[in-house]
Amino acid sequence: MTTYPVNLAVRPEVFAFFDDATNAISYIVKDPASDACAVVDSVMDIDYAAGRITFDHADELIRVIKEKQLKLEWIIETHVHADHLSAAPYIQQELGGRIGVGSKITVVQDTFGKVFNEGTEFQRDGSQFDALFEDGDTYMIGTMQAFSMYTPGHTPACMVHVMGDAAFVGDTLFMPDGGSARADFPGGDAGVLYDSIQKVLSLPDETRLFMCHDYGPNGRDIAWETSVAEEKAHNIHVGGSRTKEDFVKFRTERDAILAMPTLIIPSLQVNMRAGEVPTDADGNPMLKVPVNTL
Repeated sequence: MTTYPVNLAVRPEVFAFFDDATNAISYIVKDPASDACAVVDSVMDIDYAAGRITFDHADELIRVIKEKQLKLEWIIETHVHADHLSAAPYIQQELGGRIGVGSKITVVQDTFGKVFNEGTEFQRDGSQFDALFEDGDTYMIGTMQAFSMYTPGHTPACMVHVMGDAAFVGDTLFMPDGGSARADFPGGDAGVLYDSIQKVLSLPDETRLFMCHDYGPNGRDIAWETSVAEEKAHNIHVGGSRTKEDFVKFRTERDAILAMPTLIIPSLQVNMRAGEVPTDADGNPMLKVPVNTL
């Protein structure tokens, strides 16, 4: 089993940005001992019906980074999102930094390269990204060491990124009253997701956990920060005495009645390209809609 270099003594400053259109949360994570920072799970705005892309959400992150005079070193994607588009290349163009994702992005690229009938010009080796993380890989944000945890189940390429006492869990977990993400996309697996959640919950109880999405269950205010201790005690899908068998049964039955995310078609095409919009033969931005395939 991988030994992870947890360091609760380092407490990064975390700035959260909620996107109303997708219920996604993006983060700026600042090294407490320098001006270095990372961005986690950025959002690019799209009016899908109009075929129009804008960058208001990303511009807000860029504004804050510039205003605080921070140096952007990493742009992290916890996974290939199926419900929002990444603004990683737009932010990189403005501020620099390296774009990183889990190494199993190649599995996602191979799977959805076929779904979207991509030609041989679409590279399926993860080369669109600057860094491909393996389980336990470490990297630096200024003086702060960060590391990646491989947490498949929602998708085969999901990673949790731990920066000091803060863990950015992607869709591996939701807030305690939100439970967990679906596991029925290609390459997803409810049993594997349960094991990944247990890996996250093996971090120290005091570890801060930051969500990628929140939907305000039962009308509560939107929230995105909890802790390992809170999830272990109160998560409605995996907390307390709930077994793996209970989780797999619930998750499988629940996923069978869920509708596809509204933005899954554009999101997958863009995000498996590290946030770049695909183009047609003339170089014009263009998205495909596979019929009766997903």
